[in-house]
Parts: sequence; C-alpha cells; structure tokens
Amino acid sequence: MNDAMPQIEPEQPAPKELSPAAKRALAEAEARREAYRAQEAKLPREIGGRGGKEPGRYGDWEIKGLTSDF
Repeated sequence: MNDAMPQIEPEQPAPKELSPAAKRALAEAEARREAYRAQEAKLPREIGGRGGKEPGRYGDWEIKGLTSDF
C-alpha cells in the first residue's frame, strides 16, 4: 500500500503583458538574429573542418575542453 501524498501542480501565474518598448526590443533582436543567420549562410562551407561555431569569433580555440588563446 502506497501512502504517498498526491502530486499537486503549482499554479502558474498569468504571463505579464510586455510593454511596447520590450516588444520593440524583442523584434529588433529577432531582426538582428535573422540578419546574422543570413550572413552566416552566405559563407562558404568548410570541408573537413572540426565543426561547430567559428572559434575566432570568441578569440580562443577549444577542443575537448582544452582552450588556447591566440
């Protein structure tokens, strides 16, 4: 016999309405992401590369947890 208490789901608060400035900021951020993705899609594909994001973007190179700055 199982005397465990029944699981009670916590009530989820209603989502807050965003201000017009916040909505505009989110729209601008999405536009920047789309522009970045379009620019990245134009770059030639590397053949036989290590995969992942461009390491020079962050100023270091990481492989298997080992990082070297350059």
